[in-house]
Amino acid sequence: MAAAKSVFITGGTTGIGFDLAKMYLDEGARVAVTGRNLSKLPEKIQEKYPKLITFELDVLDKEGMEKAIIDFSNEGLDIVIANAGRSVGDKSDIPDFSGGSDVIQTNIQGVLNTFGPSLEIMIPKKSGQIVGLASLAAFIGLPGASFYCASKAAVLKMMETWSIDLKQFNITSTCICPGFIDTPLTQKNKHSMPFLMPAEKGARLIKNAIDGKKALYIFPWQMKILITILNKMPRWLYRLILSSKLANYRG
Repeated sequence: MAAAKSVFITGGTTGIGFDLAKMYLDEGARVAVTGRNLSKLPEKIQEKYPKLITFELDVLDKEGMEKAIIDFSNEGLDIVIANAGRSVGDKSDIPDFSGGSDVIQTNIQGVLNTFGPSLEIMIPKKSGQIVGLASLAAFIGLPGASFYCASKAAVLKMMETWSIDLKQFNITSTCICPGFIDTPLTQKNKHSMPFLMPAEKGARLIKNAIDGKKALYIFPWQMKILITILNKMPRWLYRLILSSKLANYRG
């Protein structure tokens, strides 16, 4: 029988992160989750899952993240999932640079703070898998979401580069690009969310991609097709179409 995995998940108190944690725990894995507020976890969750380890901290706490990952890795570190992130719920034509800075910091620096200490452990052992949660928004510039799109594009490109660089160390780099999934994060959105997917279903698809060690996984297929078309079209045409749609929307 294969040894139980050790899985570290940031932003694991709700949504996709929590559903992923439960799935790994149900398989007998040893799982750690981080969150800024552990009270979001269901009551008595650790009684049901004694292999669940929790850390109350922000991914921007570099020293705290390093300590948590090192402490957890004393009994193994197989998969690290950088799931914590921020979005902009209320889109605006005028960039919110204050809020945008928070999005950039969490979605990019948070990933660096997660993978930095993880790779220091994985590289010498020549074993492990890092998973970055990007978004379909990584492929195009969506109106009113400049900071979110930019931050997820950065995650996408970093993960792509690491899938090449880390192969020599037997470390898998997996980038997940979901569409809209029903989580506390997306529930703040005030815009339409086509093909919205339940969190548990989304988490199951993500876990399958992780288990399959895919370099890149984009879903759902309907949004993948749409984003691919928008991404491949001439940029002047993309800007014209989106500008026209916004003009019609504003009336």
